[in-house]
Amino acid sequence: MKAITELDRKKRNRNWLRQLAAQEKSGLLMARLLGLLLTLVILLQLGLMAWLISQLLVEKQPLESLLGYWLLLIALIVIRSLLQSLQEGVGQAVGNRLRLRVREQLLSHLARLGPIGLSGDSPASLSSQWLEQVDALQIYFARFVPQMTLAWASPLIFLGAVFYLDWVAGLFLLVSAPLIPLFMALVGWGAERLNQQHFVLLKRLSGHFLDRIRGLTSLKLFGQTQAACDQVVAATEDYRRLNMRTLKVAFLSSAVLEFFASVAIAAVAIYIGFGLLGYIAWGPAPSLTLFSGLLILLLAPEFFQPLRTLAQQYHDRAAALGAADSLVDLLERPVSESPSANKTSEARLSPWMLDLDHVCISFAERGQVLGPISLQLGRGSCLLISGRTGSGKSSLLHLLAGFIQPTSGSLHVEGLPAGERPLVWMQQQAFIFQGTWAENLRLAAPQANSAQMLDALQQVGLLELLGEQAEGLDTPLLEGGRSLSGGQAQRLVLARALLTPSRLLLLDEPSASLDDQAADELLNLLFGLKMQGCTLVIASHDDRFLKLADHHLELTSGGQDAST
Repeated sequence: MKAITELDRKKRNRNWLRQLAAQEKSGLLMARLLGLLLTLVILLQLGLMAWLISQLLVEKQPLESLLGYWLLLIALIVIRSLLQSLQEGVGQAVGNRLRLRVREQLLSHLARLGPIGLSGDSPASLSSQWLEQVDALQIYFARFVPQMTLAWASPLIFLGAVFYLDWVAGLFLLVSAPLIPLFMALVGWGAERLNQQHFVLLKRLSGHFLDRIRGLTSLKLFGQTQAACDQVVAATEDYRRLNMRTLKVAFLSSAVLEFFASVAIAAVAIYIGFGLLGYIAWGPAPSLTLFSGLLILLLAPEFFQPLRTLAQQYHDRAAALGAADSLVDLLERPVSESPSANKTSEARLSPWMLDLDHVCISFAERGQVLGPISLQLGRGSCLLISGRTGSGKSSLLHLLAGFIQPTSGSLHVEGLPAGERPLVWMQQQAFIFQGTWAENLRLAAPQANSAQMLDALQQVGLLELLGEQAEGLDTPLLEGGRSLSGGQAQRLVLARALLTPSRLLLLDEPSASLDDQAADELLNLLFGLKMQGCTLVIASHDDRFLKLADHHLELTSGGQDAST
């Protein structure tokens, strides 16, 4: 059963790559046509070279009389270089467009999965998929896919020319040619598995390193810094060994393929040499001339060159299949959908900011964790959700935000299904990235100008702090707001909320990491936001928010509505 599953996975990955290639049919066709035109130009160039040498050495033509042909030869060499550059440019453009499409597809799917669907994924592993794995696809479509056609079409053109000149030399090439694809297939099986392991290990290493960096403070406090460094070193060493194995397969395969090509070319050269010397008196050998023999010798390396190029790029195919295995797994990850009418309901006029009608949430492994809950919350109101750990407070917030869908019942936010309208989410640790004050404020309001940002900072009481910064709004902030106190970081998040058109704020334990003074300041700020017409939904154990709440929803461990 396992072998069948693995076979199905490989088929799925190849089908996905074919579907991507079908989106750029015209670009890939152009790259192939340019490659075939390049083949014809090479044939003309080599034929002219052999003819010119024959004219000089056999026909004793003076060099001056052949000047026009020498200029034509130079022109063919220039055209050959231009066509090769143009073919590579077209392939790179196709690869870049497909890379952009895959990244857009990934971004769209990640947005649909939301924070709940991605809760088990490390940001570092997702970044690895976004960067390294998608880049592997770009190289595959830019180089390998067009070369697949040229690997059989170009040799056939050269082989036809050789058979026309001497069928025995053609047989030498024809017999040796299948050995290269055979060894490519044998090598490809092992290289594909190694590349799948490569990308899996790279994701783990990225996540492993990032987790240790984020937990550096805790590691230092518990004296585990050296142990963490040793673990990173061990993971890096595993990655190095796998990289070396991949490179070993690539180099050994190239050596084997070069060996067979060299042996075939040497056999043709020996046959041509003995034929011209008169030691071979059978078949077409007696009719060999300097022109035909030299042209065959020039065509023999070109006959193998498309196959050798494909063999060199076969690693790109293995890398793309390895990347596709991981990317398709992510893209096929199911998005939480509601079996209720919530997702299909149309917008409706509603006097309520929040309207929940017998909403329940269930998980396969835990059963029902929340509900049934029915409530209506008006604009400019505050709902406090309390209850013991595991009672479903965070699940209810995730439901209101549209991160998950109700198992049954209906939920509307301003008359629309949850997740259709923008809202403000504030968690225990303020989300602040490494950037300037202005960049953090514009995260949810990209069009905000300096005057609007300063006004928002004044409303949350941060204008004085900003005035102490020499660079003003361009002052850099550390990741996680480490250059601010906990209360200042929460205020900055509220200032960002004021810049958005959303009037719904969801707060998950906003005072958990604050001291009493900072928590009281936050409470006063929330009072101000409520007076401005904002609707607040707060999940918290902190009783001080009761002063702010118009409604109180207390949840039991089963998620049932205990009191309102």
